This record gives sequence, structure tokens and C-alpha cells, in this order.
Amino acid sequence: MSSAAVPPKPRKLLNAGLWLAQALVFAGFVIIGCIKLFKPIPELAAMWPWTGQFPEAMVRGLGAIDIAGGVGVLLPALTRIKPGLTVPAALGCVLLQLCAAGFHASRGELAATPVNAVFLALALFILWGRRMQPVMPR
Repeated sequence: MSSAAVPPKPRKLLNAGLWLAQALVFAGFVIIGCIKLFKPIPELAAMWPWTGQFPEAMVRGLGAIDIAGGVGVLLPALTRIKPGLTVPAALGCVLLQLCAAGFHASRGELAATPVNAVFLALALFILWGRRMQPVMPR
């Protein structure tokens, strides 16, 4: 179904839901990314044991990837500068959450996977929704 066939009120609700999802993914990914990027590894390892078992460069790199994903799902659409980047950023967030859930499950850290599931659902919604109802560039 094309976005032109969607009646105005549902389109407004979809758009509002998409903006909310984008803001939540932005906030979550940027906060978690900053924690991985800037918190000392011993403090990180007390929170998330895996961070003390892998090279620091990997942990910091994952933090940067988290931040890039969060920024990518919101800022292009919000500024209307290259808003088409929102969809590939959402796809990247989907893939990142699938990998993170698989990683945690392989380590027996199933308690960590509900967070991945929430962010996965939000990123999938953004991926689907912004393909259906894209933000137009300036």
C-alpha cells in the first residue's frame, strides 16, 4: 500500500509514532554508546562483564557505532538534510541488535536480550515506516 492511499489521520498517527520511535532509538543508542565510549573499562566491566573480556578498542568502536546508529535514525530526518539516510541507519540498527542479541545469547546472558528486542522492534518499525512515509528533504 502506498502512503498516498493511507487516509490523513492514520498517516499523522504513523508519523507521530515514527518520530517517537526515532527519538527513543536516538536517546538509547547515544546514551549506551557514550557509556561504552567514555566510561573506564573496569567500571564498564562491573556493569557489563563482556566489556572487560574484549579489547578496549572493540568496546570503544562499538560505542561509536551505537552513537552513529542513533544519530543516523534521527538527525537526517529532523534536519531534512539527506533524510533518506534514516532508512539505511535503521537497517544498521536492526542488524546491530540482531548481532548483539545473538552475542548475548551465545554467552548465556539472556537477561540482556530484552533490551535488544525492544531496540530491534523500534528499529524495524522505523525501517518499515520511513519507507512507507519518508521525510521529504528541504
